[in-house]
Amino acid sequence: MKILLVYPEYPDTFWSFKYALKFIFKKAVNPPLGLLTVAAMLSEDWEKKLVDMNVTTLNDKDLKWADFVFISAISIQKESAKDIITRCKKVGVKIVAGGPLFTTEYEEFEGVDHFVLNEAEITLPLFLKDLRDGGAKYIYTSNQWADLKTTPIPLWDIVNMKKYASMNIQYSRGCPFDCEFCDVTLLYGHVPRTKDKDQVVAELESLRSRGWRDGVFFVDDNFIGNKRKLKKEILPAIAKWMERKGHPFSFITQTSIDLSDDEELMQLMVKAGFDTVFVGIETPNKESLTECNKFQNKNRDLITCVKKIQRFGLQVQGGFILGFDNDPPSIFQRQITFIQKSGIVTAMVGLLNAPPGTRLYHRLKNENRLLKGASGDNTDCSINFIPKMDYQTLIDGYKKILSTIYSPRCYYERVRKFLKEYKPLQKSVFQFHFSYFGTFFKSTLLLGIIGKERFHYWKLIFWSLFRCPQLLPLVLTLAIYGFNFRKIFRNY
Repeated sequence: MKILLVYPEYPDTFWSFKYALKFIFKKAVNPPLGLLTVAAMLSEDWEKKLVDMNVTTLNDKDLKWADFVFISAISIQKESAKDIITRCKKVGVKIVAGGPLFTTEYEEFEGVDHFVLNEAEITLPLFLKDLRDGGAKYIYTSNQWADLKTTPIPLWDIVNMKKYASMNIQYSRGCPFDCEFCDVTLLYGHVPRTKDKDQVVAELESLRSRGWRDGVFFVDDNFIGNKRKLKKEILPAIAKWMERKGHPFSFITQTSIDLSDDEELMQLMVKAGFDTVFVGIETPNKESLTECNKFQNKNRDLITCVKKIQRFGLQVQGGFILGFDNDPPSIFQRQITFIQKSGIVTAMVGLLNAPPGTRLYHRLKNENRLLKGASGDNTDCSINFIPKMDYQTLIDGYKKILSTIYSPRCYYERVRKFLKEYKPLQKSVFQFHFSYFGTFFKSTLLLGIIGKERFHYWKLIFWSLFRCPQLLPLVLTLAIYGFNFRKIFRNY
């Protein structure tokens, strides 16, 4: 068998970091972990090739080479996935589709020969057995949850790591919370399922042994879903391995805000090498938090929680949402005020959408408020339902938030606020790369000489040289992020 694994293209959004990646001479943020894990489950005798359309071009020659094309995608890649399917049908190659997008919306895709849905550890072996026996079915699905202890190490051999800014691994699936708009529990359940410490260390070693010496993203939707196991087993094992191997990586992951309640957990994460966490803040409006069942964010001072996490040495990146039924007219200025006061530099603000199958989706369907043709992108001013707030008011307010928080004055002010309160672990090891010279000169040219933000850029550079010179690489990174966000916003 010749298997071509194809990962669809991301549109130009905040999440793609398209313009930031050019500064570090990379093509994409992360490789397609799901496809690489699936590749490791296929027969070793089969030939396998990966085409990540975010780093390389998909040619008809590739499609004609393959016996099967395996596609995996998330909702934001919907249009690209449809184009791939059309191209496959033109050359007559068979298609196997799976992953989050197809698991929740497979009815929307014509031309796919086999859907292997839900978790591949369960459904892929069934498909492969039937394929060997000559009777592969159209659809494979399951209501069972996979045991992650059976999940193999991703097949890194088919990846060109030089094209990516970061590598990625998965430790757990599932989340104990039940946010109305989130499809994580729909896809992976409420009870966090985890790998054991030996698996995690083995995956880290698989990256190190291939020469990787940079960031690693733990892709878990809520890394701290099982705090006890993290504190007792996983984090101590990672810290010990990192110490033994000379701290080859830095880690980033996603957590819920209740991380701030557990000082021991934060200390262990920083000791293990974590320096950044993405947290779903969503909104400062209590009524909207109640509406979406985000109870873990209620009855707490969210700004104080963010600042506490950052004082423990973890930079907080934040997700924010507009468009809740209970959002008042004042929500736009309140979001701006919250973001500026919190010191969250990387603030991702999006419009509420209702992913298929979620509780929000079913509620809006019962209220006859669903719209068709959603893009799956919560940052392109499209929503898939009729909001309670006037649509144009919502869009104008959304654009006001973006134009304000990403303006050079507000953005650089937020960087300084963050740096004043951030307490990184002093023992972290700086990994030097020769490409940093190019990054520095490119940022100096585009931001410090010809950029409109040059006054703010140099003010921040000199301020950081006197106040926190050891954080200069981080300062440059955040300045580049700001450039990226402003470029994206101008395209809207």
